[in-house]
Amino acid sequence: MSFDFDLFVIGGGSGGVRAARVAAQEGAKVALAEEDRYGGTCVIRGCVPKKLMVFASEFSGMVSDAQAYGWNIQPGSFSWNTFRGELYAELDRLEGIYRTLLKNSGVETMDQRATVKDAHTVRLADGTEITAKHILVAVGGRPTKPAIEGAELAITSNDIFHLETLPESILIVGGGYIASEFAGILNGMGVKTTQFYRGEQILRGFDNEARTHVANEMIERGVDLRLNTNAVKLEKAGDQIKVTDTHGDIRLFDKVMFATGRVPNTDGLGLEEIGVKLGRGSEIIVDDYSQTDVPSIYAVGDVTDRANLTPVAIREGMAFVETVFKGNPTKPDHELIPTAIFTQPEMGTVGLSEEEAAAQEPVEVYATSFKPMQQSFAGRSEKVMMKLIVSQATRKVLGCHIVAPAAGEMIQLAGIAIKMGATKEDFDRTVAVHPTMSEELVTMKAPSRTVG
Repeated sequence: MSFDFDLFVIGGGSGGVRAARVAAQEGAKVALAEEDRYGGTCVIRGCVPKKLMVFASEFSGMVSDAQAYGWNIQPGSFSWNTFRGELYAELDRLEGIYRTLLKNSGVETMDQRATVKDAHTVRLADGTEITAKHILVAVGGRPTKPAIEGAELAITSNDIFHLETLPESILIVGGGYIASEFAGILNGMGVKTTQFYRGEQILRGFDNEARTHVANEMIERGVDLRLNTNAVKLEKAGDQIKVTDTHGDIRLFDKVMFATGRVPNTDGLGLEEIGVKLGRGSEIIVDDYSQTDVPSIYAVGDVTDRANLTPVAIREGMAFVETVFKGNPTKPDHELIPTAIFTQPEMGTVGLSEEEAAAQEPVEVYATSFKPMQQSFAGRSEKVMMKLIVSQATRKVLGCHIVAPAAGEMIQLAGIAIKMGATKEDFDRTVAVHPTMSEELVTMKAPSRTVG
């Protein structure tokens, strides 16, 4: 049977675009359909604009630091309109790069929604039907709102970049990295920021000591963090929103943002009707090679809800091409993924938390907290934290957790060593780079405690 294309990709985000490009470079005839903007969540409404907002928000504390270092710099005001205009221009530039990369690779693009009709056929929004030997679903996910009264009055992380003006006050509901990152961003931009989280501590699933350190520093910087608290009702109150919480307290905010979860974009794609199995959270169920129950259909990225990170989606896309178009069956590696959480302060993590490691085997914990030189000189009170989790039996470093400025940059490099199986003694043998914060990773000689 002949097909219109060797590969049809549904979704123009990081994973889908990478798979389409590389498959086309291998000689495959490839088409890609995207109903929104190219670049997906990461480029258009996630990592990239968020990180640019982090950069913008951090300047608020730099003026006083500069004054402490002898610079005659006076505080000014933040212009949201100026920043937003530059942000939009940058996102347009990046989307243009994605389109150009696809075009130069020979991928045919279609700017409309595509759904799956059968194992080898997709249907475009205009009714056109196209056949393909292989179909790759890479449609990502989207933020959700909880089922509470008045939820429609709130915004999500998708909307934050499109605000006409910054609110004077905002409530952020949620305790994950998205909620916590935006709490820091908006607080840094001068918005009176409150964060509700229903659990005992934000950043559930991360190392307890590290997430507690982040939470304490966020509070120190001015975020009104309310743990064991959730919103139960939202009501319009003039130009504001009246929020009732789980304790019965009522407060007014200019904006409310929910960052309480994300779901895969599988609605209405036609997948279940043709035998593709979905999980309880509507994610596409795939095997180790990203293949669904329908052999011609694969899925990568957030729509599979494995490790929802842009670099992981890209690697899954690359592994798909190796498997399907290069005859080299390749499983994407989801072990020991370094991660940065761009809270303020920033957190970098790789490997096991203290709690996870101790549940598996006896471990030694090496941890230190101190005031870094740059901030200490400027009279700031915040501290950084460095932590290593070490197996007593093998001496391997099982986890590394850093809360500090540029923690993401540090964890990338620490991640290489840990991925290679470095032991605590390998760290000890490494000469410190002085004076730096990261030298603490190779100078902690005695364990703080032994657990497990």
